[in-house]
Amino acid sequence: MSYRGYIRGTKGAGLQSKRVSRIGCALLLAAAAPAVAQPDPNDAALSDPAFDASLPPLEATMPPPAEATPPAPEPAPDPELSTPLPPLGSFDTMPPPNVAVKDDTVPEIPYAVVVKGLDKIGLEGRFRDLSTLLQGKKRAAGAAQVSARASEDVALMERLLRSEGYYDGLASASVNTLPNAENRLTVTLTATPGPRYGLGKIVVTGAPPEPEALALKALNLKTGDPIVAAAIENAEAEVSLRLPEHGYPFVQVGQRDILLDDKTHVGDYTLPVDAGARSVFGGLRTKGDAVFPISHLEIFRRFKPGELYDSRKVDDLRQALIATSMFSTIAVEPVHTGQLAPDGTETVDLMVSQAKGPWRSLAANAGYATGEGIKLTGSWTHRNLFPLEGALIVEAVAGTQQQSLTTTFRRSNAGQRDRTLTVSAGVARQRFDAYNAETVSLTGTLARASTPIWQKRWTWSVGTELLASRETRFQTATQDRTKNTYLIAALPLQVGYDRSNSLLDPTKGYRLTARVSPEVQKRTSGSFDRYARLLLEGSVYFPAMDSLVLAGRARVGSIIGASRDAIAPSRRYYSGGGGSVRGFGYQQLGPKDIDNNPIGGRSVTEFAFEARYRFGNFGIVPFVDAGRVGESSVPSLSGMRYGAGIGGRYYTNFGPMRVDVATPIGRRKGESKVALYISIGQAF
Repeated sequence: MSYRGYIRGTKGAGLQSKRVSRIGCALLLAAAAPAVAQPDPNDAALSDPAFDASLPPLEATMPPPAEATPPAPEPAPDPELSTPLPPLGSFDTMPPPNVAVKDDTVPEIPYAVVVKGLDKIGLEGRFRDLSTLLQGKKRAAGAAQVSARASEDVALMERLLRSEGYYDGLASASVNTLPNAENRLTVTLTATPGPRYGLGKIVVTGAPPEPEALALKALNLKTGDPIVAAAIENAEAEVSLRLPEHGYPFVQVGQRDILLDDKTHVGDYTLPVDAGARSVFGGLRTKGDAVFPISHLEIFRRFKPGELYDSRKVDDLRQALIATSMFSTIAVEPVHTGQLAPDGTETVDLMVSQAKGPWRSLAANAGYATGEGIKLTGSWTHRNLFPLEGALIVEAVAGTQQQSLTTTFRRSNAGQRDRTLTVSAGVARQRFDAYNAETVSLTGTLARASTPIWQKRWTWSVGTELLASRETRFQTATQDRTKNTYLIAALPLQVGYDRSNSLLDPTKGYRLTARVSPEVQKRTSGSFDRYARLLLEGSVYFPAMDSLVLAGRARVGSIIGASRDAIAPSRRYYSGGGGSVRGFGYQQLGPKDIDNNPIGGRSVTEFAFEARYRFGNFGIVPFVDAGRVGESSVPSLSGMRYGAGIGGRYYTNFGPMRVDVATPIGRRKGESKVALYISIGQAF
């Protein structure tokens, strides 16, 4: 169809305007070009002779012929262009001297930030912690920089709104202009949260009924709960954590899908879960450094082949291996075996990846207490000198009142997990107000004890002690100061029950410990003596609030079977000091001789109460202690002495550093006004 016919046809179709732009006509002509090559026989019927006659002839519209232009003359040659270039060696190659440039630093512009709309939904605090404007200390190089920071904060606002379920939320920023009365910019950030979306249907797909039910339980999401990003991510992490605890070690959690409905403001949640095969424990494998063979690794596991897979027992095995301190890194991971039972259950082995750590170590610690003086302790340990886990430990103590050297052989996990065999030999020299002693000892112990990494509920120990001690006891009203050599054999037994949540810094729970030590003693100046030392101790920890823990301790002890004066001074009960009744010097609370030196007793009663207030890495601990030492073997509350004070704590990764200052209540002649104690760990 021709352009003209198109226009006419359009006009005949009812268009009211006859004006057609040049661009419009060109487009229409291009669209009608094929029709011009094939003329329509109906065009004759549509021709208009009057219109054709009114058009001017084509010759009249042709432009006039261009006049001939004479050629331009050629330019004269430039003699400079034919001159040879100077050689490169004639140029000065020295760089120009440095020129100091004036610092034209743009002065910073102060600005204020106003946040609206986030406070009522509880997001203003989080926004202020992350805001680019606020992190810029409210100063910027110019208005453009302020505007750029405002744009980042607008995007931050909208991300925060979406993270809390406000998917229709909007944010905007406005900045006033300079100059103004305050001579600073004010950025106003406004958030419009809109409706909050909640969870609709909650569906787990891709898993059989049993793991599907476990996944839904682990998600712990409910219809109607707001769609909060952190809550959703935590719930999905619980799925990855809980299913391996119930027999599915190879679970894979897919990408969630939340379908939002902007009319009902509800989002249907779908989570694909590939649970993998239900699994049971098989055997152990190992790779890496051959620190432990499989036969020794099997001592540490608390499960049997064929039991339902439980990742908590795998973590228990890994933690027990860490507690040996034999590895730099240790990993325990399930591996497929391809062995399927008729019900589809797969047997999985555990791969233990071993990386040998340093087996030798040096350690040192120091402490100070009034009446006990300074005590420095250093030790050297080789943890695997006698494989497997046979350690040699050499320890030395250098103090103002005691010195000792001890060599210890320790076999950890001796035939059974957490069972330790220890044999020690040592010499010691002690110079206390209660007695002087030079002692040679040989001890052996079989025990199950807690460590800072692996704290146990039940602990026990059974052992033997052989001692030869030359001791000087100070005079009493009826006896002069004498020296005596004591040969002592003892069978110490101990059992403990620990329900606290930490070994060095407990905040809740309680502990109970009982000790019994039947002993036989031979004095060079007398006959055999038989007696038993008994001690019962308990402590409790109650979290009164997040930052305050109330702690209490009670201790009672008794020696039965021999008189006080017959028992070696080093085996009697004493009280006073940093681990006993603070405010009194070491061993200073209790009966004393005519020279005001402590002589100990056959019974002890002690109580302690602390209020442990913590703020950050620091703490304040007011405390009251009470104690009594009696000549009788029956513990009593009569004649109790009290000490009170306050302590400071600095909390580290391995435990609190402790500094306590105390004074005795009702101080008597010869007792210190103030006692100071510095150590690691809580007092109890």
